[in-house]
Amino acid sequence: MWIANNWKDYEVIDTDGGEKLERWGDYLLVRPDPQVIWQTPREHKGWTNPNGHYHRSKQGGGSWEFFDLPEQWSISYRELTFQLKPFSFKHTGLFPEQAVNWDWCAEKIRNAGRPVKVLNLFAYTGGATLSAAAAGAAVTHVDASKGMVTWAKENAASSGLSDAPIRWLVDDCVKFVEREIRRGNTYDGIIMDPPSYGRGPKGETWKIEESIFPFIELCTKILSKDAIFFLVNSYTTGLQPAVLTYMLSTALKDFGGHVESQEIGLPVSSKGLVLPCGASGRWEP
Repeated sequence: MWIANNWKDYEVIDTDGGEKLERWGDYLLVRPDPQVIWQTPREHKGWTNPNGHYHRSKQGGGSWEFFDLPEQWSISYRELTFQLKPFSFKHTGLFPEQAVNWDWCAEKIRNAGRPVKVLNLFAYTGGATLSAAAAGAAVTHVDASKGMVTWAKENAASSGLSDAPIRWLVDDCVKFVEREIRRGNTYDGIIMDPPSYGRGPKGETWKIEESIFPFIELCTKILSKDAIFFLVNSYTTGLQPAVLTYMLSTALKDFGGHVESQEIGLPVSSKGLVLPCGASGRWEP
């Protein structure tokens, strides 16, 4: 398992009965987590005195209950600073487990010894974009949600990267890649974190089980001949590490190189265990 264990402003303190207790900077949140199917004693006082608690509804969805939590605050990871805002369906605008992938991509960029172009697809609030830019890459950031791209720009400003070579695009990822193929543009690194289900700006439907492999194959057409990485992340049950390895190995067979896939996770500070948080597949030459 690849573990995001370099955080100082974030930690999973404890887990129990479908929920996790987390520290986001100065604030404690209790949020649901479907992986937490075990039960343990809730000994940490944060369980009974959090700043915010997201309650899942039996009918689907849920709602936040706040106790002395600001509408927005920030946390840092290495040289990056992220703006957090609790919003729909339990999210805060950041997936801390992805830091293990940010670090991997950043190392590849720094070690390349040449200019690197990176494409970040389904790019959300920009964690991977900013990490790649801070490492020296020129980044194209694509997400179908205008609100997410605006949020990512806020994170860039907070991280001192407003003037970094980042292209911010609100677009359907598949249609963008198809246009890049026609333009003859290529990238040295591709990052994607596709949703299980989604719709593009014009109602385009995305179902990961049907769409992910054809899309990976499509993206190989804009991968440069001297590319340095291809990263796919998934939170979808069923897309296990072995599945990611098969997909990447098959789609990138003409590029040679090496594929490795693992679960990614976060350490649980009170128990010394690791909470699984999806899976990632990585190709490198």
